[in-house]
Formats: sequence, structure tokens, C-alpha cells
Amino acid sequence: MNDGKELDWTRRMALRAASAGSAALLLPGCLSRRDPSALTFWATGYEGDYAPHLMTAFTAHTGIAVETQSLPGTAAHEKYLTAQAGGTLPDVMMLPSGWVGEFAMIGAIAPLPDLALAGDTFPGVVPPLTVAGVPYAIPWSVGSQAQFFRRDLLAEVGYDEAPLSWDGWRDLGARLKRRHPDRYAVLMFLNWWDTLITFAGQTGAYPLRDRDTRGNFRTPAYREALAFYVSLFADGFAPPVASNEVQDPLAAFAQGWFAIYPSGPNLLTDLHRRTAEIAPERWGVARMPGPNGPGPVSAINNSIAVAAHTRRPDDAWRLARHVTSAESELRFQHMIGVLPARRSAWRDPQLADPVLRPFADQIEQPARQPVIVEWERIRLEVQIVAERVVRGGLTIDEGLAAMDARVDALLAQRRRLVATGRIT
Repeated sequence: MNDGKELDWTRRMALRAASAGSAALLLPGCLSRRDPSALTFWATGYEGDYAPHLMTAFTAHTGIAVETQSLPGTAAHEKYLTAQAGGTLPDVMMLPSGWVGEFAMIGAIAPLPDLALAGDTFPGVVPPLTVAGVPYAIPWSVGSQAQFFRRDLLAEVGYDEAPLSWDGWRDLGARLKRRHPDRYAVLMFLNWWDTLITFAGQTGAYPLRDRDTRGNFRTPAYREALAFYVSLFADGFAPPVASNEVQDPLAAFAQGWFAIYPSGPNLLTDLHRRTAEIAPERWGVARMPGPNGPGPVSAINNSIAVAAHTRRPDDAWRLARHVTSAESELRFQHMIGVLPARRSAWRDPQLADPVLRPFADQIEQPARQPVIVEWERIRLEVQIVAERVVRGGLTIDEGLAAMDARVDALLAQRRRLVATGRIT
């Protein structure tokens, strides 16, 4: 898929959206007409789009056909829950690691038959996949935010590399604004939780207390993270926009509208595909900044799970082993830029590219995160409040109090279950 003439970005994204939407709309019909001897596999994003390329070798080796479905990321959670309720989950599925606990608790996915399947991985990858000491998914890809930066724009104001401290970001922002008053230092979407959670990890803030049953946001560490985040908008270093307000952030990055774009490893693939817009020598990658330099960062990982009620568990686990093998992970890294979860894959020369080093270093230093099913929702609720603070609707201290209140309400049932000993 890396050969031949590339599609125009807008056209390519439209085709992806149309394909994903059609798959979702036609899913019941597809399932009713599918090859009854085929296994089914669902995934989202680029992983879903490119999954068929991993199935050819599996089918050739085993004789087992696999039918794949690519789900739109914004609808995947609901699609999985609906399929679980209707008894139509695929045999094998990709899950964001933060979803695994939820789907294990509702009986949707099976525990690993062999604990070695979750081995050979980085620190902090397996705990979110574990419920009551039992792992329910195989790590598939790992990543975190890193700062993609414009070398040429930074050089204009005296920086050879991206700053690795918060003070450095602020100094860079001030210099860039003096030189380009109508441009920005960094793009951080107000409806995406990633960057604020990253900053909190850098301060060592842990968001919950009382056995993960209450919010823990009114702490000096979390206040420090939120205050820095808000200051970037207040001082004009970041535009107060949501993701739907920037049609093509990569084009804006190429045009110099902002100099730093915190993003995950998938952005590497898009950058390599759009060299006509932004040449490789004009950008670089660095670890995210912390108060005193890089520190722990929240992971953005995906995993592979097998449906608890698959009628072919042995074949389903064979497929799960195949797609999470070092060979398959390396092939996906080559095609779409996702980073392997297996340490053994990182020893391959393919991953010796210096641009991957910041991600590798950050993966080795994960921030501590809650391993509870509500964590996905908590991050969204926290970001809703953070946006209100940025837009002036709340002070920082009012925002921290609102985060605690929202999270306390969200965790009310968990408190009751912990109090009665039904969960630990």
C-alpha cells in the first residue's frame, strides 16, 4: 500500500469515512451473507482499514478465511455494546486498552488461555488489560503523545530542537508570537483530553483517591497541570478550537499556522505520505515537555481480545496470536505507523529510525493511570470542565472542584460496590 500515486488527503479521508459508514450501515446484511466458515475480525481507524493485509498470511498458513470490518472510531464503542447485546460480536476484535475492563466485566470477552500471550511487552501495558488479576486481552500497539515540531519555525526564533520543559514552551511561544502575531505555538484541541492528561502525568498527579472511588483533582499537582494548560490558551500560544473547527490540522501544520502539534505515532504515516506539503527535513519529533523536563506520560494503547461466546475459540485464539505476533506488528508499523507492543519487535532494524526514539523513551516511562472501567468516561468529563475553564466560564479552582464533583457522581456506584465488598 506504500507504492503508487497517493490519493489527495481530502479525497482519501472522504473515502475512509464513506467506507467505514457503509460498513456500519450494511453490517447486519454482511453478517447474514458471510462465509460461515470464516472468522470475523473488527478494528477501528487505520488498523481496521488495513487489517485485510494481515489476514492473507494467516489464511495461507491455516486455511481459515477471515472477514474483517473497519468501524468508525466515534461509533465503535456503541457498536461493540450493541453486538454484545445481540450476540453478534466478532470472533476477534481490537479494543482500546481502556475498554478492556468494561468488556470483561459484562462478559463480552474471554480471559487469555495462556499468560505468555501478554508477555514481552512494555511497563504499564498489561495492568489495564487485567481484571481481578486475570488478563483479558493481548497488547497490540503502544504509543503516547509526542510533540511534532516545525524545525524551520523553531530555528527562526533560536531553537534547534523542541523545548522539553514547560518554561521552554512558554519562552518559545512568546518568541513566536512576537515574530508571527497571527500564528500559534501549539495546537491542542479543546475536545481532546490527551494533552491535559499528559501534563498531569508529567506532574505525577493521580486523578482518583479512596480506592479509585472519588476524584482527586484539587491537589497541587493537578492544579499545576491545569494552570499550565490554561495559560497556553490565555496567553495566545494556543488557539481555543475544537477538532471540528480545523478541517485539516496537518495542512495547517505544513502551512505554519502553528509550530508544535502534540499527537500520536499514527501522524508519522500521514507526514510521510504528504511530503509534497511538508518535507521531512522541516519537522521533527520530541518527547512531551514536563515541569522540569520529560516525565511519565499516559499511554495510548490498543489490544486484541477474543469474544467470550465465539463458537470457534481455538481458531479465534490462533488468529489473535497471529495479528499480535512480532512479524504482524512490524508489518503494521511499516504500513500505518503504529508502534509494536512486543519488545522483541523493537529489536528489528525497521525501528531504528531516530524519529521513533522519543516514542520509545516515553513508552518506557508510563504514567500511573486508574485501571477501572470508568476511566474512559472520566477523561471525557474532565476535558469538558477544562474547556469551560479555558473559555472563561470557570476559574481554575472552580474547575478543579467541578472535576471532583462530576467524577464523584460518576463513581457513585463504584463506591457502593467497594463498600459492600463486591469489588476491591
